[in-house]
Amino acid sequence: MFLEFLYKNIVDSFNTKVSYGSFECPLLILQVVMWGIGGLLIYLAIKKDMEPTLLLPMGFGAILVNLPLSGAVGAHGPLTTLFNAGISNELFPLLLFIGIGAMIDFAPILQNPKLMLFGAAAQFGIFMTLSLASFFFTPEEAASIGIIGAADGPTAIVVGQTLLGEDSNILGAIMVAAYSYMALVPIIQPPIIKLCTTQKERRIRMQYKGRKVTKLTKILFPIFVTIIAGLIAPESVALVGFLMFGNLIRECGVLENLSDTAQHVLANLITIFLGITIATKMEAAAFLSVNTILVIGLGLFAFIFDTAGGVMFAKLYNLFAKEKINPMIGAAGISAFPMSGRVVHKMGIKEDPQNFLLMHSMAVNVSGQIASVIAGGLILSLFA
Repeated sequence: MFLEFLYKNIVDSFNTKVSYGSFECPLLILQVVMWGIGGLLIYLAIKKDMEPTLLLPMGFGAILVNLPLSGAVGAHGPLTTLFNAGISNELFPLLLFIGIGAMIDFAPILQNPKLMLFGAAAQFGIFMTLSLASFFFTPEEAASIGIIGAADGPTAIVVGQTLLGEDSNILGAIMVAAYSYMALVPIIQPPIIKLCTTQKERRIRMQYKGRKVTKLTKILFPIFVTIIAGLIAPESVALVGFLMFGNLIRECGVLENLSDTAQHVLANLITIFLGITIATKMEAAAFLSVNTILVIGLGLFAFIFDTAGGVMFAKLYNLFAKEKINPMIGAAGISAFPMSGRVVHKMGIKEDPQNFLLMHSMAVNVSGQIASVIAGGLILSLFA
């Protein structure tokens, strides 16, 4: 009986065809391909230690949803229920922002506010990609693809979900690309940075002049950022507000237990739910398409130009500045916190063992976190 049931499922999946123009492919073959993609994500998570909290749930989820007649998805599937409860209403990404906000120390950027400029400059790739993607997709789809360049998974989910709706056939590709490129920061960024800089520029030393930041300043900063961002881009209030609320919990000094919970328990739990739930948009029939390849390619384009934009802005700044900065820190202006800041610091050490860029690169990195959610809010204001 069991073997008959198994055989019937396999035959049904094989007989179900997915059309690609005049070509038809058995669904079972596409599902097997997705098992391979899921296995690759798991391999990168475990063997290469590339953001395992993101890639491992995504990889395993991709296998779950692509088993023939999988009970994990569908009208009563638990992953579909989780998607409806936490992603279709944007709850999971916003809750994750509370945890991220509680992790971030804004002191380095408050000590040197001019570094916020580089976080803003590193969003260049978003709007560059938006323009390019508009040749292939609708304006709303192009805007959702462009935000991949922010290297901020939660923002990409909120923007894509709001502009496209959960039935979009490219939403899964946008989510997967956003989180995958976050994990691939140590591989993608170094060659781009080297291409845009000379060895002399990479060896520029920066002195860290740490100024004391008062507790009152740290408390007022998230409040003022929320107000200013809300006035400039009203659609960004939820994104910026939840991020800054998490930071306020951290800095207020009277909610240590809540801050610790947000940084560890909440952030880790929501990350697990996000990773495995995103897989509901990785069903073979919808995911394996030309559009998916195009979205992933455009996402990489956005990521490259965000990195290059931050570096080139830093080089432009050096043309007018008396005190030169190491242009590599401009690459840390993407939202992949803290991976991008660490990558720049390690590159600086490799070029000159006495050149410590960590505080500078982290300052730019946290400014990129703010800039990315504001950019997401601006896109929502323009296209929603």
